[in-house]
Amino acid sequence: MKKFLPAMLLIPITATAALAQVPGPPQPQPPVLVVTGNGEVTATPDEAFVRLGIVRQAPAAQAAQDQANALAQQILNEIKKLGVMPEKIQTARLVLTPVYAPRSPESRDAPRIVAYNASNTVTVRLDDLSLVGPVIDAGLKAGANQLEGVQFGLRNELPSRQQALKQAVSEARGKAEAMAEALRVNLGEVLEVSEGPSISPRFEAPLSGRVFAAAQADVATPVSPGQLDVTATVTIRYRISQK
Repeated sequence: MKKFLPAMLLIPITATAALAQVPGPPQPQPPVLVVTGNGEVTATPDEAFVRLGIVRQAPAAQAAQDQANALAQQILNEIKKLGVMPEKIQTARLVLTPVYAPRSPESRDAPRIVAYNASNTVTVRLDDLSLVGPVIDAGLKAGANQLEGVQFGLRNELPSRQQALKQAVSEARGKAEAMAEALRVNLGEVLEVSEGPSISPRFEAPLSGRVFAAAQADVATPVSPGQLDVTATVTIRYRISQK
């Protein structure tokens, strides 16, 4: 009988542990008021991105690529003459695609390559916005035949975003106070605060049409950076209670 004694002693111990783990009734959640606030601050851009490119076509792939590369190097040389540092210039895209001969809908022949298109696109980052127009003009005169626009932005958006967040919190608080008064409840402490998705402010200026018109007229390209809107959104949960 002695060898069964330990097993018999485990029974009441296990039962006691199981009883201790039984969850109690769920605690009632406090009543809350959830509000959303928005803020917006206007800022002046302090950086710009210019995208220039060239496209060349030739019967052979290597010939098309060589032409595109040669013109791209000319563009880089002219931009550097304006004082733009090499680390501010980046190759954004290199593409080589075949050009097929036209085919009739009923034709069953395999597609026939008749030429190749080679394109080379560079992105120029400028901290001096007065160089945006000259960079575009230099690129066009060096042989660029593509302009994908100019993008303005902020090098450091944090101060503007913090100001927008303060506005958003103030707006949310005002909404909460107005709703609490209308509901005849007391507005208590903040239970939770969350910030909405953050998107870096960017403004894209489509310039292609008027820039090429200006290039044909041999006049300087006019570029105006304008203003950027930095926005913020917050959601706040307040505890409320009956008056």
